[in-house]
Amino acid sequence: MLCDICHKNIATVHLTEIINDKVAEMHICQACAQNKSEGLAQQPNISDFVGGLVNADLTKKDNRALKCPACGFNYNDFKKKGRLGCGRCYTAFRRQLLPLLKKIHGAIRHTGKIPLDVKRPVSSEVKLRELNDQLERAIQLEEYEAAAKIRDKLKKLDKNK
Repeated sequence: MLCDICHKNIATVHLTEIINDKVAEMHICQACAQNKSEGLAQQPNISDFVGGLVNADLTKKDNRALKCPACGFNYNDFKKKGRLGCGRCYTAFRRQLLPLLKKIHGAIRHTGKIPLDVKRPVSSEVKLRELNDQLERAIQLEEYEAAAKIRDKLKKLDKNK
């Protein structure tokens, strides 16, 4: 089998990619595989991405001295590696991480996903949280009529508890 890229050499590397549930196979020679892997190495990795976001959010205050009391990991290491040292780093770097998490995920609270075909009642706690988020958003956008309606829904939900 000849290489799918150069069509000259014998294919010795076989790649399978799954993109959007479609399987694509590629059979390439050693030289083309080498070129392709160099191209992949030049792509930024997740730590570069996170580091870029963190650097974009640098405040005037110096965060280099900030360290996790449990593992000793400092904030500068997080900016370089894009990973935290331990679970307590989330608490130690909370003030710096919250804006970053909101930028990446759109929220600072994990709400999870519910499959569309599952018809279970939404718990009152989840509904209360959603309404509070909607109220906060409406106030920020100065949509006071919508905020009043949401407030009324919150009161009604609170009475039904």
